[in-house]
Amino acid sequence: MKIFATYNIKGGVGKTATAVNLGYLAARDGYRVLLWDLDPQAAASFLFRARPRVKGGGKALIQGTRSLDGAIKGTDFDNLDLLPADFTYRNLDLLLDAARKPARKLGRLLGPLRSEYDIVFLDCPPSISLLSENVLHAADLLLIPLIPTTLSVRTLDQLTEFVAEMGRHRPLILAVFSMVDRRKRLHREIAEGLPAQRDDVAATTIPAISAVERMSVQRAPVTAAAPRSQAARHYRELWRETSDRLGINQARPGS
Repeated sequence: MKIFATYNIKGGVGKTATAVNLGYLAARDGYRVLLWDLDPQAAASFLFRARPRVKGGGKALIQGTRSLDGAIKGTDFDNLDLLPADFTYRNLDLLLDAARKPARKLGRLLGPLRSEYDIVFLDCPPSISLLSENVLHAADLLLIPLIPTTLSVRTLDQLTEFVAEMGRHRPLILAVFSMVDRRKRLHREIAEGLPAQRDDVAATTIPAISAVERMSVQRAPVTAAAPRSQAARHYRELWRETSDRLGINQARPGS
């Protein structure tokens, strides 16, 4: 089981759109996929038409009185399941702090699902917290959506330094520029220049176009609702690039 996490200190950079579209594309390729919506704002849960509620809340999951498996819901798409958000996730840091080996609790919770899923996507809230540390310890690949600005590049540097200070398990990092407006000179310069300078920045970019924004109206991944759109094409390219980083075969599992 490979664990992808979409994460950034900043909000509003395209984390959920990245997780939802790549999760759908992985499921379409035949992988058994789980997306865990860790953000109490519940955007991913909304897009998959799921009620943002877990019986017993985050406390039940962290303390083990409710298994992750028992909280998982199906989606409208084959091979793609959802562990929905819950507003109590806003207290996950406090719950994790009370747990044994709190920085690795998330990974231990996901462990029993290894026989059920090939890929897990963690859609993370914007923060630097104990939950963030859990995500970094659990993830195999950290996907960092960035808007191409100078401050965003600084944020990437901070995250890279933070990961470098971790112990033996360090996730691979892949930053991806999202909401790219090529009418803006700064966007063009950074989105085109930084991938040539750093191997932890994806060559694929996600443009700022209305098809991505309409996901909240259609309540479906753009890769499913508008598969021939420019946005869908870019997300397919990003999925290929992302999966290549972890050596995931694009062929249907078992074929």
